Amino acid sequence: MGAGGLRVRIFPTARHAAAALARCVAREIRANPRLVLGLPTGRTPIALYQEIVALERSGHLDLSTATTFNLDEFAGIAAAHPGSYRAFMRRHLFDRLRSPIGRIHFLDGTAPDAARECERYERAIARAGGIDLLILGLGANGHIGFNEPGRRLVARTHLTRLTAATRAANAALFGGRASRVPRQALSMGMATILHARRIVLLATGAGKARTVAAAIRGPLTPRVPASFLQLHRHAEVWLDEAGASRLPGRRAGAKA
Repeated sequence: MGAGGLRVRIFPTARHAAAALARCVAREIRANPRLVLGLPTGRTPIALYQEIVALERSGHLDLSTATTFNLDEFAGIAAAHPGSYRAFMRRHLFDRLRSPIGRIHFLDGTAPDAARECERYERAIARAGGIDLLILGLGANGHIGFNEPGRRLVARTHLTRLTAATRAANAALFGGRASRVPRQALSMGMATILHARRIVLLATGAGKARTVAAAIRGPLTPRVPASFLQLHRHAEVWLDEAGASRLPGRRAGAKA
């Protein structure tokens, strides 16, 4: 076990981790066809979505009665904008499936009243019965969703200001120019995340290794939002060897 009871799994490569997590999703859906999934965006989950598409196309995964909630969306960006997270999910997952997912939920970045939109999203999650399996990515600065490092964290879905580092990390969605990335976003809050029944944080690559170590072994601090996963009874961190490189004594396939 890691600090705070976090389960850590280490795989030889990022592709091995993505394939294993896709199989995990398939098992969860076989056990509960009406599974409610929380889904991330970013570079890391692209491989996961490729593996999920492969399983679905081969008949080993049926998402037709599942429900999904995405973690976040840029403020002021329409769903049809190529930089939106809705467009990202369509490119990498939704439009590539043979059959549509039963119910898909997104935050509306163009909602005229951000606070009301966040409240609507919270109600939608509650009506769905809560999130059964929430998959998270990890920002290099320790953010999950768009819960950025700061003096405090916001509990529920909210409008947040993005750091310069996060905007730079998303520049590829906006023609490679960080200046075009919106300065604000809507995001599930930390309490919303921690109320999921099971959480899997997928973090790969050497660039995430220092943050991974801080999240798993460091103190609970809003300066590393991912560290609050230590509070969850059923949270896991899935890594490749590079992502685990600052966790001494680890080996491929090990559980810490």
